[in-house]
Amino acid sequence: MTTKFMTKSELIAKLAERNPRLVARDADEAVKTMLDAMSDALAQGCRIEIRGFGSFALNYRPPRIGRNPKSGERVHVPAKHVPHFKAGKELRERVDRSPRGGAVASCGDG
Repeated sequence: MTTKFMTKSELIAKLAERNPRLVARDADEAVKTMLDAMSDALAQGCRIEIRGFGSFALNYRPPRIGRNPKSGERVHVPAKHVPHFKAGKELRERVDRSPRGGAVASCGDG
């Protein structure tokens, strides 16, 4: 089974296709602006919630001792915050109802 995914350029094309009055350049700017705003908010420690879609937040990972897989040597892994996405109820239900695997050429289609 191949992994299906949608790229940023496919998302921009889909936005331009669904909004004929929107020039592709404007759709590109809209998507970039939204993604930049979301990235900035997360970088500032804010939580992002999009009703019906899901929420983005930061999870804290404390420092730990890890191992280099090549040499087996112990290495210190510093503390960090990592982005985390939690799907909203509507998105979970929609994904649960959708058929899996069908004859979809690309995630950008349909």
